[in-house]
Amino acid sequence: MMQKEYRTYLWLAAGALLVAIGIATSFSLVQRLGEISAKRKYTDQVRDDAVLMLSELKDAETGQRGYALTGNESFLGPYLAVRGRLAGDLAKLQQRTRVPAAAQHLDVAAPLLDAKLAELDQVVALRRNHQLPEAVALVASGQGQRLMDSIRVEMAAFTRIQEATLSELEAARAQTIRELFGIMFAAIVLATLAAAAFAYLIHRQTRLRLDALVHEQTRGSLAEQASSNHLLRDAHHKLLEREDMLAVTLRSIGDAVITTDAGARVTSLNPVAEQLTGWSTEQAAGRPIADVFHIVNKDTREPVAIPVTSALSTGTIQGLANHTVLVSRDGSERDIADSCAPIRDRAHAMVGAVLVFRDVTQDYAVQQSLRDGAALVHAILNTVVDGVITLRAEDGALETINPAAQRMFGYSASELAGRKFSLLVPEVDQNQHDGSLAHFSATDEVRASGRGREVTGQRQDGSRFPLEITVSEMLLKGQRYFTGVLRDITARRQVEEALTKAGALQSAIFNSANFSSIATDARGVIQIFNVGAERMLGYAAADVMNKI
Repeated sequence: MMQKEYRTYLWLAAGALLVAIGIATSFSLVQRLGEISAKRKYTDQVRDDAVLMLSELKDAETGQRGYALTGNESFLGPYLAVRGRLAGDLAKLQQRTRVPAAAQHLDVAAPLLDAKLAELDQVVALRRNHQLPEAVALVASGQGQRLMDSIRVEMAAFTRIQEATLSELEAARAQTIRELFGIMFAAIVLATLAAAAFAYLIHRQTRLRLDALVHEQTRGSLAEQASSNHLLRDAHHKLLEREDMLAVTLRSIGDAVITTDAGARVTSLNPVAEQLTGWSTEQAAGRPIADVFHIVNKDTREPVAIPVTSALSTGTIQGLANHTVLVSRDGSERDIADSCAPIRDRAHAMVGAVLVFRDVTQDYAVQQSLRDGAALVHAILNTVVDGVITLRAEDGALETINPAAQRMFGYSASELAGRKFSLLVPEVDQNQHDGSLAHFSATDEVRASGRGREVTGQRQDGSRFPLEITVSEMLLKGQRYFTGVLRDITARRQVEEALTKAGALQSAIFNSANFSSIATDARGVIQIFNVGAERMLGYAAADVMNKI
């Protein structure tokens, strides 16, 4: 009997030791889960920072192209916001990257980024110097596009490595959870067996003690089971929270989002996508993407290839060309811009694609309005008969000169570009030192009379002629400029001189006549009283003029 009890206690001790080992192992696994979660969070942040940096570079490039085409400084907002820190962001990313293979791609991307930023700077500088053809030529050369494509390739490779690391960490996490659950289950089983053995021993000692001990052990087992269930519920709740967070994010963002499966069939649409396409998620679910996302070329009306197909076949991010129109289910049309990326599972296999697009109809309308306005101003300047020039206030250097001014002075626009305004109106240097038009700025009285200040112009052949100039001041790109409207008044001066000579001749003839001449207006007020009338009547003309 004693030997049996000894063996029972030995088994109980062995079971307790195993349970203790299981608990210790569980704590170790929980700690490992924490470390894995921290690594996943860190890796996920590094990947997101890389994606954000590439997105900011794309926005800077788009802004630079918009500025190169329109000259509108507002397009440079994204470029100016990130120009000074993109290289620093990449350097920080290199320091934070823990995977050597990923770091190699960042090392390759660093000089490419520097070259891309230099290309952006060069285009902006050319456009700011009003060298539009050179700026457009540089953009059209494809140098910037090739650099951008190379950067995309390196950053995409970097992102894939980070995602592979995330997949490995997720697999390690899942394996750890399975091991934890297995150990917990084994501990519960061992605890249950220990309780049964202990109950058997107590049963032989006393019935009452057996009942009490069985009850206590059962409560302990239930508590452990409840703890395990609690852990499982927490894990499930966290998964549901992440799904809810993703759903809220998709509902909140301003861009339209459509997701598909690997067969390019629609799985979900966010509210913006439902509004733009005219399809609800319930109506579109399971349909081919071409049924829901119907796009055509704005000019030719030909169907445009949907980027989802390319993204799924190549495994790379795809985008739409300009002038793409989305035809909604109700037939309404919107200009759109979009991009599409493949969706991969933990094993890095493609399981679908996500299509992100936005309505750019208003943006295109604003751009067209700017182009139309510029064309209108250009047509007016080329049509008016008066000369129109603009020059910098700081040094009086000519910026633009319209065809009428070129004909007026005998110079071409290229011959006058950057020259001082005093070349055309020499007296400018005599009135002020900077050679600008501040001295000739139009006053309110001059504008009201419709006539400007009279100056003397000088043609290329050295001949001089009378000019009438009206000047206005303006601010452009933060700098002061003057706009001058020049009118050749040679013909007007000739007419005035002819009229003056004719009046003098008429007055001489009138006053030398031997007859008396008196004229009044309708009221009888004397308007004319010549020399003959003075001699005849004895009055001086000054005494009777304007009298009845």
